[in-house]
Amino acid sequence: MMAPMESIAFAKGHGTGNDFVVVPDPDHQLSLTPTLVAALCDRRSGIGGDGVLRVVRTAADPELARYAVGPEWADAEWFMDYRNADGSVAEMCGNGVRVFARYLVDSGLVAAEPGATPELVLGTRAGPVVAVVGDEAVSVTMRMPRMQGVSDAWLGERRFTGQVVDCGNPHLVCPLPPGVALADLDLSEPPRVDPAVFPAGANVEFTVPAAQEPLVDAHIRMRVHERGVGETRSCGSGACAAALVALRDRDRARGVVAVDVPGGRLTVALTDTDCALTGPAVLVASGTVQLAALA
Repeated sequence: MMAPMESIAFAKGHGTGNDFVVVPDPDHQLSLTPTLVAALCDRRSGIGGDGVLRVVRTAADPELARYAVGPEWADAEWFMDYRNADGSVAEMCGNGVRVFARYLVDSGLVAAEPGATPELVLGTRAGPVVAVVGDEAVSVTMRMPRMQGVSDAWLGERRFTGQVVDCGNPHLVCPLPPGVALADLDLSEPPRVDPAVFPAGANVEFTVPAAQEPLVDAHIRMRVHERGVGETRSCGSGACAAALVALRDRDRARGVVAVDVPGGRLTVALTDTDCALTGPAVLVASGTVQLAALA
């Protein structure tokens, strides 16, 4: 039985404005309830964030250790236990796992050789991923997104048809038709999606093409409403999903896509076997939070 805690340590970080409360819990001593997650993520009475990243050793938490099956998990000492701001569990968070990797290196939980660029295998509910932690950017290589048919999202009475994409978590990518401005969309309420297609909800991305740039095969702008959170300034797995659709619309299966989100730019590289998401990931604060003050 876990002993009650009066306070917990935390760090605050973000990847292109997609922000997270990082909670170190290496040996699985913390009971991270949905209520506690929602309180930590509250932007007025808590720390504030789009989600919580619990930093735990894969082998320390029996619930998480059951995911670690197969040789690809051999080096995944650390597991990103990700929770949405409403306390719900999510399978994957592309920006979150990049911030998670930054925290492991900057906190010294993962040793970095002098002058070397750390490369880490990290566990997630969507499977292990490989993170390369640079001085400014963090790149995470994940499994290839998979297209799974089409479906619709509704904003008020307006319907948008999109591509269903599985990135380990569910997405619906809706390229906007001509004449509809990305900035004019009202994402203050969740887009309605088909519960038969998305029984657990979905992240919904809205995209428009942007001016072509050198060194990339496509360039798009994106806004996203994340399930369990609301509109966020960025979504890493959503950028991967949107990049796949952008390349498909250009009759390409693979390539490099620049994805501009309200919080900055992400770059997605799709190959025959995997998907690499690259962008800035920074830690901005650390401290201790009194749990009683969150009640």
